[in-house]
Amino acid sequence: MKFYFKVFSLLITALLTVQWSSLKDAGDISIAERRKFERSSNAAIEKKIDDLLSQMTLEEKIGQMTQLNNSAITSANWGDPGNQIKVDSTKLGKILRKYHVGSFLNGVAVSAESWYIFYKDLQEFNMKTSRLKIPIIYGIDHMHGPNYLKGGTIFPHALNTAATYNNQFPADMAHVTAIETADIGHQWLFAPVLDIARTPLWGRYYETLGESPYVSATMGSIFMKTVQTDPDIAPYKIAATAKHFLSYSEPKYGWDRAPTDISEQTLYEFHVPSFRAAINAGIKTVMINSGELNGEPVHSSYRILTTLLRDELKFKGVAVTDWEDIIRLYKNHKTAANEKDATYQAITAGIDVAMTPYSTDFCDHLKALVNEGKISMERIDLSVSRILRLKLELGLFENPYPRNDRFKRIGTPENRAKALEAARESIVLMKNEGTLPLGAGNSILVAGPVANSKNALTGGWTLQWQARDDKIFPADMLTLYTALQKEFSAANVSLAANANEIKDKASSASAIVVAVGEMAYAEGFGSIQDISLPDDQVELVKTAQDTGKPVILVMISGRPRVITKIYKDCKAALFAGLPGFEGGQAIAEIVSGKVNPSAKMSFNFPYSVNRLVPHNHKSTEVVLAHQVSNPIALVPFGTGLSYTTYEYSNLKLSDSVLTSNQAEIKATVTVKNTGSRDGKEAVLWFLFDEVASLSRPVRDLKYYEKQLIKAGESKDFSFTIKPETHLWFPNKLDEKILEDGYFTLTVGNQKARFKLARK
Repeated sequence: MKFYFKVFSLLITALLTVQWSSLKDAGDISIAERRKFERSSNAAIEKKIDDLLSQMTLEEKIGQMTQLNNSAITSANWGDPGNQIKVDSTKLGKILRKYHVGSFLNGVAVSAESWYIFYKDLQEFNMKTSRLKIPIIYGIDHMHGPNYLKGGTIFPHALNTAATYNNQFPADMAHVTAIETADIGHQWLFAPVLDIARTPLWGRYYETLGESPYVSATMGSIFMKTVQTDPDIAPYKIAATAKHFLSYSEPKYGWDRAPTDISEQTLYEFHVPSFRAAINAGIKTVMINSGELNGEPVHSSYRILTTLLRDELKFKGVAVTDWEDIIRLYKNHKTAANEKDATYQAITAGIDVAMTPYSTDFCDHLKALVNEGKISMERIDLSVSRILRLKLELGLFENPYPRNDRFKRIGTPENRAKALEAARESIVLMKNEGTLPLGAGNSILVAGPVANSKNALTGGWTLQWQARDDKIFPADMLTLYTALQKEFSAANVSLAANANEIKDKASSASAIVVAVGEMAYAEGFGSIQDISLPDDQVELVKTAQDTGKPVILVMISGRPRVITKIYKDCKAALFAGLPGFEGGQAIAEIVSGKVNPSAKMSFNFPYSVNRLVPHNHKSTEVVLAHQVSNPIALVPFGTGLSYTTYEYSNLKLSDSVLTSNQAEIKATVTVKNTGSRDGKEAVLWFLFDEVASLSRPVRDLKYYEKQLIKAGESKDFSFTIKPETHLWFPNKLDEKILEDGYFTLTVGNQKARFKLARK
């Protein structure tokens, strides 16, 4: 599938800056006005919505607003991959006849045929039961490929994807996810995550596309657009979900579903852009932040869910809660007296679908609130119209049933090749003192707690929510250890189970590969109090270093773990992140030199545990009053080594001054591959506003492009700077501030200065 990324990247800059005025300053907007504004241009769909709403009972409408976990309607344990999951018609019948539930979710990795039978039985029963023949929509978290499908193609997680700086990979992942899952009824995709990485203490750090709002907006929108418009899944369509609206990824103390305290200006500058781009590009659904923003639970915030999301950003689609988050308003946040009160708060704030997900109490509470006159039928119709529009636009009414005649498209060599290539370009060579690549004749000792783990390579959201047992993974999946055996031959690669074995076996090894990191985790189970590499792993690395043999450190982890104390004595280091099913092979090929690494950090790799500073920080966050030493990054954002070398030169600007009569400046730079082998280089363009009315980030990534440059070859890269796109910043009211003054452009080691002078 070919995707025209150059054009799309230009489109992204427009999506980030689209200005809307139709409702921006309208103040209080009536529900009738909202419904009119949200109507699509498809007259047939809008007529169908009106017809259905006129016939639906209150109970049927509330059912459309309810989403239940599939455990409520099955006869087997969904926590066990390999089970033949079957619909329990007795359970399902009670739920559909009394509550008319319109959506179900969740799963683990079972076969495509099992999914087909399950969804076919579910939808057939529903269509026979539904008085108005409204189809069910099924939601699922396919976070890095079809991770809840046995035999599906598993890609690297988003944090790795961002490190590729290659827009082909989010498109590849979206396309493969679509063709492998649309046929089995997975048409509401709970991805992509558009939160930006801010604290690695948080257990969902690896689900993000890194620290840069621009990368998140660009890759997130490419993923969304590809999955929602893929022609190869016809007659089906998939709705993507932008999550988690808003500022979920910056919990004050690193704990999941926890409070965030940030200024309005920071909100608009760092957290809104990725969602703005997705909404402007046509995202159909959003999932809500489970935490609090400035003291207010987001699930009950009219300011966030209606004023910002609907009135300012002009989102017209479906807003769904996260897991059990209406109930948590009174159980956790303590801002509601009971579940009924919580239901009132969430619906009046702007929620459309409640992921309850275990009970139908939401239905009873919402019905009571309408009957008591506390919530109007008009408000219910607003949400239901959005839900019906989603189902109609996806073609569910015309094609409600799955199909099983295209399963040969699942897990194909072609699909796996895409995942392998994504993994190869996602692994960052942090350090290399000439040790890598290792030649074919070298003997390698492999050690470390994640060296022979499949679980560690894939992370959470793989086969299960957080898989623990390697036995459930594909038999042909390689660990780092078995991949090195395959790459170098089994005779040349041995495994040390502990420190004593490192000492015993080191003498016969040319080098020691120590794989450190984490086993799989998800959500709150991954939140930690200390991002230091655990002491036992540090001691294991020191044991390897004490042998005198070259130590190659490989970090397999969903976030950086501080390694400063052992880093200087490692001869080479790789941040492998969570590279997926093909990750073992990708790492081994980099170690051998078969693959030339090209990834660059998608975050600042921290120097110390108490200095978690992103690359786009303010100058005063680093330049302290007393000018003390203040290192923040062991390996900075946007950097990564290769087995070749690149020389940046001849940075030129088409002009040094932008006036009111000049729309843009074109910057060009020459990048030469000065090494002896071909390589891919990602060229990153940063801007710094030297003097502004609000303090500005010291580096603000505005554009990137990656190309293959052959040994000895030079290529020119360009970036067109437009004031209305690249030089403005938001204030606390989300008003565009565009001020005259000097700007510094940085690309590689090259810098150039230009002036905006419109007056």
